Amino acid sequence: MTRQPDAPRHVVATPADADTVLRRLIRDGWVARDGFALPDPAWDVTGHRLVLHGRITDAESLQLAVLAAARGAGIVAICDAESPLGRALIDDLARLGPVRQGPAPEPNDHGAVADLVPEQRALLDRLAAGDTIAAAAAAEFLSLRTANRRIAEARQLFGVRTTREAVLAYLRQRGPQ
Repeated sequence: MTRQPDAPRHVVATPADADTVLRRLIRDGWVARDGFALPDPAWDVTGHRLVLHGRITDAESLQLAVLAAARGAGIVAICDAESPLGRALIDDLARLGPVRQGPAPEPNDHGAVADLVPEQRALLDRLAAGDTIAAAAAAEFLSLRTANRRIAEARQLFGVRTTREAVLAYLRQRGPQ
């Protein structure tokens, strides 16, 4: 069974930014649909390559967007990332995987480190220090499955195939500390 890539999750400030992101996603084979309600009765819509978009104006639209993302749909949400609603949206979406803020950079853009969630950074730092994935997961209080999923998401974000390449790309882009 081939694993589907994670659905894109974007939070942007303006409709123009949303249009830019949507154009790229449509070019990559995603089907765009206005609004965050999913009419499909099937829980998992990952295989449909559906990306929902719209403005987050209240708690209800936030909940619909997060639920759609949890069910496998891509999300392009127009929302002020600094507002309480925007911070809540980003926090909730980040639990599902990487969230891009602003117009999307191309996949191998040097902004990939900025798109990592804190768990991914911590895991990659530990791997760079020589820990195994199991040891890094235990040190970060994550299950091995979650750690492997976060590292796979990081590989995808960096556009590489192996964990070693992801660690090297992370170290290059992060720079000296």
